[in-house]
Amino acid sequence: MSCIAKKCGIRFQPPSVILIYKEKDKTRRRIMPVRNFSQFSDCGIAAEQLKNNPRHKAYLEGVSLRQLKKLHSLLRGHLRGESLAESLKKTQQEETIDPEEDMNKLDDKELAKRKSIMDELFEKNRKKKDDPDFIYDIEVEFPQDEQLESCGWDVESSEEV
Repeated sequence: MSCIAKKCGIRFQPPSVILIYKEKDKTRRRIMPVRNFSQFSDCGIAAEQLKNNPRHKAYLEGVSLRQLKKLHSLLRGHLRGESLAESLKKTQQEETIDPEEDMNKLDDKELAKRKSIMDELFEKNRKKKDDPDFIYDIEVEFPQDEQLESCGWDVESSEEV
């Protein structure tokens, strides 16, 4: 059975994850109820349980664990009484990386989370050989407004050679 996931979303009442997928030239919808989930539940664990559930595993292969975690966090926000806009804003803040943040001060779990966000962003923006606008060897001339100052160590190393 080969399923290609097209869209994934949530329904608040009753709490469930909805998957639109394509199977053998037919577009289908699968509703997967989220059981034993409360406003205090861990979204990561709930997403892993849903993804590894034997009944849903084949359908959720094309859905990333990050997307399932995000959907569960939206559902948790709804259970806490937050509006959808507030929940989306909160998850957006968690998904963005502040370039001024000192990542040396983060614990291992938070650092791994930031690295996975950066890896996902890199893969999304990366140009592959199959892309239509892919260029193999790009040479760029950077304009120089001022004359570069030479460093002492740079001059000495060229004289020794």
